[in-house]
This record gives sequence, C-alpha cells and structure tokens, in this order.
Amino acid sequence: MSELKGACIIGQSGGPSSVINASAYGAIKTALESNTITRVLGALHGIKGVLDDDLIDMSKEDPEELALMMHTPSSALGSCRYKLKDPDEDETDYLRILEIFKKYDVRYFFYNGGNDSMDTCNKISKFMLRNGYECRCMGIPKTIDNDLAGTDHCPGFASAAKYIATSVMEVYHDSRVYDTGMITIVECMGRHAGWLTAAAALAGVKGNGPDLIYLPEVDFDLDKFTASVKKIYEAQKKCLVVVSEGIHDKDGTFIAEYASKNLAKDSFGHSQLGGTAAFLANYIKEQTGAKVRGIELSLLQRCAAHCASKTDIEESFSAGKAAVENAVAGITDKMVGFERGTDANGNYVCNIKLFDLTIVANTEKKVPLEWINETGDGVNQGFIDYALPLIQGQTDLKYEDGLPRFVKLKKVKA
Repeated sequence: MSELKGACIIGQSGGPSSVINASAYGAIKTALESNTITRVLGALHGIKGVLDDDLIDMSKEDPEELALMMHTPSSALGSCRYKLKDPDEDETDYLRILEIFKKYDVRYFFYNGGNDSMDTCNKISKFMLRNGYECRCMGIPKTIDNDLAGTDHCPGFASAAKYIATSVMEVYHDSRVYDTGMITIVECMGRHAGWLTAAAALAGVKGNGPDLIYLPEVDFDLDKFTASVKKIYEAQKKCLVVVSEGIHDKDGTFIAEYASKNLAKDSFGHSQLGGTAAFLANYIKEQTGAKVRGIELSLLQRCAAHCASKTDIEESFSAGKAAVENAVAGITDKMVGFERGTDANGNYVCNIKLFDLTIVANTEKKVPLEWINETGDGVNQGFIDYALPLIQGQTDLKYEDGLPRFVKLKKVKA
C-alpha cells in the first residue's frame, strides 16, 4: 500500500485505568517520531472532542512531561461515554467527523478504549471507507474488565488485578486482628465478566485469600450463599467473601437490584451497578447476628497507579506503539491485541496480534467455566496460571515530596 501522509487524532473513551495513558503515550510518542504522520492531535473527551473540534496539539507538550503519562492513572486526554448512532439511521455525527477530518487533513484515527469504544472506531472506519475518504482507523484496547474478544488479555486488567489481590491480602490480615468473629464481603467491578473478582484468588497464592468468590458467569443463589457463609463462620469465626458487582440470580436479576430496583443507566444502556456488598452484608448480618462489613473497592480498582503491574505498563505502551506502526504500514480497521506465548525457557511472553474491529466490537469475553470450581464459589489453578504472569513487576512511578508526580498537560488547542 502506498504511503499516506496526513495528521492523526488520538482519543480515549470509556472507563479509565491506571495504564490507559501508557497506551496513549505509546501511540503519541510513535506518531510524533513518524515521518509519515504530519501532525499529532489529541481529542479531548474522546469522540466528543472530535465532534466539538476540541483538539490539542501534542507536539506542543514538553517531551519529559509527556513521558509522565506512562505512570499517570485515568485518561489524560479526558474520556466520554458517547454512543454513535447507526449511520444508516442518522449520519449527522459521522458527517461532522468527516468535516473535522478534512479540516485537519486527518488520515489516521486511533481510539483507545473498551467494547463500546471499539464499536465507535469500527463505525467511523466503515463510514470513511464508504464515503471514499482514506483514513486508517485502529483500536487500542483498554479495559480492566478484561472482556474484549480475541485478545488473550487487555491493557489495564493486570494492574487492577494486582490491586485487588493486594487489597484482599491486606483486608485478610485486618479482619483477623480481633478475637471476636467477623464476616467481610468485598465487592469488585465486573458487570457480566468476573475477571477482576477472580483476581482475588491470587491473594491465596501467599495464603491470604478469600474463603468464597462469586462471579457473574454463574447464577447466584442467595440461600446457598448464606449456608456457605454460615458454615465457614461457625468453623472459623471469620469469613472473607469477594463478589462481582454483576452477580445475578437464575432469572438474570442483578443482586444489586435487590436493594434498588431503579438502577441508573449510562448512554449505552448499561445499569450503574454498585451496592451489592452492602446489600449482602446487611442480609448476612440479619441471618447470623455476626459483625459484618461490606467493602466496595469501586474506582480504586482502576486508578491505583501506585500498585500497577510493570508488565501491564510495558504491554500497554506496546499496544499504542503497534497501532501507529501498523497504520503507517497500511493496515486499517483493526484492534491491537495480545497473543500469549513462551520463550525457550518456558517463560511467559506477550506477542502483538491484530483483530478485526467487527469481531471485537460489542462482544464480551467471559471467564471460562472450566476455571470456576464445581460449587461455583471459587476459581481453580487454571485461572491462577493465566493471571499470575500478568501482574509481575512494580511501577517506576516518579515521586516528589513523598507523593506521586503525575502528568500535567498544557493542552494547547490545535
């Protein structure tokens, strides 16, 4: 394919993570060093920044400051949850995007996000192709939920998993301080896929793991749950449980809805979950009379840069870098993903693999049922072997005056 010169736009979308900026930095740095890409623009607040012509010139940022993105949590360019309509029903947004692309001679579009973001990237790619405007579109994966189809794992998952495992280990010790009994229920993110909650099992590698783990891949039975907690509590006077926010009963009703039937929804129609641990804690307290504590890790799971996996950081950067390199080489309409391999000594290695956006968009990958135990309240060695290599290494986060030094972009308008 012939060389395509022009500007690029890089945007971030969806829920952030502690390493999403490492991916963005991988793309930004590689694009700035490219002889083919003439200008590198950042879209503030994702696709809304494109629609609103709210773009910044990344070449105006100090290189040393920009490098701090590698270890800065959240989305440095800002994020959004904006759903593009089907272009066959309403192409207003698409025509506006095409107008902006022509204004800045944008020939490369990189979108950094999860399932819905890959859907957005796919729709834009198809619209540009259909309208004869040459623009290479690449998806850069991001999701702590680890539920993107195709790829072995997703940037952001490992760091969140490391934080969850570490926090569960710490809670394990804290919950055993007193000689009185206590039941602790920890809630992790995960609407339909239980990857994050399963990561709590990693705490058990060092003997500090939970007694019970419940994922949304298996229907949740409140009576069976209560019986299991009572049995463990009666034997140990302690019980540590970890649940996904998205656990549901056999009818598909979220347990979170047991406490509130009117859960708010985002622009994609997803219920705003939360409160599962609090509901279960209150219920178990009524059933046992024990001291029960509900803990919701909430946003801490996705912004704990101080506990990030070095492996995750480096792989996230490589995903952004690969997106630009492949686009410049003539590839479009793909998402950068990971393929697991081993070296000559049998050690874990991560290889880049490209996936069709059409396949990835809006498809959820769940924890394999063979990795969940027969009683549906824990995971087995298969999951441990999968996740443990991903959380290796510590962050090289820079500190000043004892506190983290995160990036501060000037955000000079294009």
